[in-house]
Formats: sequence, structure tokens, C-alpha cells
Amino acid sequence: MVLTDVFDCFVKQSPFAVMVRAALENVFSPERLDAMFDRVPSRQRSGELLFSTVADLMGAVVTKVQPSVNAAYQAKADKMGVTVKAVYDKLKGIEPDVCRELVRETAGHLASIIEKTGGKAADLLPGYRAKIVDGNHLRRTDRRLAALRKGNVAPLPGKSLVVFDPALRLAIDMIPCEDGHAQERSLFPELAETIQRGDVWFADRNFCTTDFLSAFFAAKSHFVIRQHAATLSWELEGRRKKVGNIETGVVYEQTMRIVASNGNEKQIRRITVKLDKPTRDGDEEIHVLTNLPGKVNACKVASLYRKRWKIETAFQEMAENLQGEINTLGYPKAALFGFCMALASYNVLSVTKAAVAAAHGEEEAERLSTYYVADEIAATYRGMMIVIPASYWTQQFAGRTPTQMARALIDIAKQIDLKRYRKNPWTPKTRAKRKGKLTRRKHVSTAHVLQKQNGKK
Repeated sequence: MVLTDVFDCFVKQSPFAVMVRAALENVFSPERLDAMFDRVPSRQRSGELLFSTVADLMGAVVTKVQPSVNAAYQAKADKMGVTVKAVYDKLKGIEPDVCRELVRETAGHLASIIEKTGGKAADLLPGYRAKIVDGNHLRRTDRRLAALRKGNVAPLPGKSLVVFDPALRLAIDMIPCEDGHAQERSLFPELAETIQRGDVWFADRNFCTTDFLSAFFAAKSHFVIRQHAATLSWELEGRRKKVGNIETGVVYEQTMRIVASNGNEKQIRRITVKLDKPTRDGDEEIHVLTNLPGKVNACKVASLYRKRWKIETAFQEMAENLQGEINTLGYPKAALFGFCMALASYNVLSVTKAAVAAAHGEEEAERLSTYYVADEIAATYRGMMIVIPASYWTQQFAGRTPTQMARALIDIAKQIDLKRYRKNPWTPKTRAKRKGKLTRRKHVSTAHVLQKQNGKK
């Protein structure tokens, strides 16, 4: 059986694994990654261990093809030419700027492919490029470093701000920070530099500061951000007017004046939603601030703000289906690099969703289960790479243009049996009230309980 026949077999049996491997070969080619690494100012040099090699190892870990960095190394030890210690030394020295550029550059290339597929999701607000920003705190790591072993502490390796494009389904930017205790607001000046004319940004109240909102006026851009009263210099003007109703409550609008640190004043709109049900924090009203023009109705603004959950969904899918926060990587630079590779891997999965949307429609793409897709990739990838050598993937996909890649991915997507990958509908379960104190519960046999339920003795 020739390689083309073997390839076709994998397309039929494991299409998502094939699509992901093809996209990785095209976007994460060693030449592209090493050129990017050499271009970004860094204390590290390529040396004997290339950046692309380390990225390949980390990619296998975050996609759960390999359980750890050491396992990924052992799988390729005969081809590495360096020790595993050299790999870890390389990881702990990768600069945050390299991580950020990796996310930005690969997202840009993947965006070109998605555009060519025609599988973009609908724009949140036609006429504007929507961006959603949120912070991500890397979870604590094991205390493997000598400096961390003495005290009973929970080491925090860092945090980041992530910018998400909901139409492309891509994480398009990441601002990393090695200090796990740093305030998110210390990263806002760097974030503000990325604001572009024609954007509309969505964010929670942690991003509601006077200086950050002022940056949108300077860039002639727009925002939809929940109000944080303690970090904003503001004053209400006029009376609050009822506008209408949305799914979660009654909507009101009022003019607000904010004062920047340089003394400049700007008028914005405050959209208030009087909630039918309080939030988890007990808030009965939420206030959303925006500088969108009045032609964008207040009810529309309030509904749009609810769409910011899309980035939280992306984080959740990454946490459940990818291994982006590796607790064995104690050094901040290594931990941040692992997270950035998880973002890049999530973006590759988004390209496959775009291909499905182009081949079967947006509704089918939204019904895809990231869990089933990621599980297929993790289960199939190793065997596929044994049967189909790396040289075949390079020959077939490395040099393709975004248009050619889009066509190839759509052709594969047309052959997918989507029933295998659909989400299972979830409905909230009603929990029975607990009886008695938890510390005085008696032990029971689950088998006996089930037998009693079924009427058996």
C-alpha cells in the first residue's frame, strides 16, 4: 500500500488528526519558527538545540500526544543530539517576548487560512472587528525547584492577558508576565498599544480604568466594558431612561462623563441592566460602559456584553482538552511557553472548525465537541506519525499557500461523519438537599443502594 492510500485511510478514520497535522506542518514549519525566534530580541541563541525542536516537543505535550516533556524527549531521543537537561535549560530561558510573537505570528497565518475557507463565524457587531480580552492566571506548579521546597507554598509561575477574536475563533495576542503576583493593570499600557481604529473591545470590570478607556478615544476605537466604580473617575449626567428588555432583565441608559488623568473629559454611555436574577456575587444590577455611537441600541450593547463568555469558553476548552498549564514546569518562562503553545494549538483546532463550517455550515461547526476532536487527535497522532513519515507531510503541506491549505482542509472536512463529534446536550441537574452533618454520615454500599432502587434484595 503506497503512502497516498495510507493517508486516505487516516482521512476516513481520523480526519481531525490529519487536518491538525497538515495545519501544523504548514504553519509551524521549522524554518518559519526558527526565523521568528532569530528575529525577536532574546538572550538565547539557537545553538545546537533549535527553537523549532523545543516547540515540537512542547506541542506534543500540550495536545496530550505525550504525557510530559521528558516523555516527548524520550520518543525522539535518538534524533535530538542533546540531553534532556539541555531541553529543560532551553525551556526555562525562552523569553516572554518570544512566546507572544509565536502566538501573534501563527495566529496571523491561521487567520489567512480561515479567511480563505469562508468559514468565519458571524461578526458580533457588523462594521467592527470584535476583540475580547481577559486575564489568565497560570495554576500553581509542583515545588520541584530547590528554592521552593522549604516552605509550604503554592508557586505561581505567571499570568497573561489574552486577546480573542470571536469571528475567527482565534487567540490573536498574548501579553505574558512572569510575576504571578503582579497586578493585571500593570500590563494595560502594553495592551493599550494594540488598540486599532475600527475595533470594539469587550472586557470585564477589571479592565475598567480611566487611562485604559482613554486609550480607546486616542485610537478612535470602541469598547464595551463593565463598570468598576473604584478604578474610574466619573460623574453621571441627566436621568436614567428605560430602553427595553433583554433576556436577563430591564435595560436603562444614562450619559456618563469620565475624566482622564491628564484632565481631559469624555462623554460615554452607561447601560444598566436591572437583573431578573442576581449574579453569583449578589449584584442586582450591572453597569456596562461604552463609547459606541447611539445608533447601536442600548439593548444591543447589553446583549453583546454577554458574548464575552466566548473567551472563557476557550479557556475552559483549553483546560479540559489541552495540557497548557503543566505543573511540572516550575520556571516562569517555561510555564508561559507551555501556555502559549496551548493557545497556538487551540488556534489550530479553530482552523479545523472553520473548515467544517465551510463544508457543513456554521451551525454544525458550533455543535462540534472539542473534547471528542482532541481525544481523537491524542489517540491517533502517534500511530499516524509512525506510518506516515514526516517527509510526506512536509512535501504535501509545508509550501502551500493559505488558499491551497483552505481547499485541502475543506476537502477533508467534507468527508467527516459529524455525528461522531457532536456535543452532548447538557441540562442542569437538581441536587437533593443534604440531610444531617457531613461529619456524621454513615457508610453505605453503592451496590446495595442500586439493588434497592431496582427492587432487588
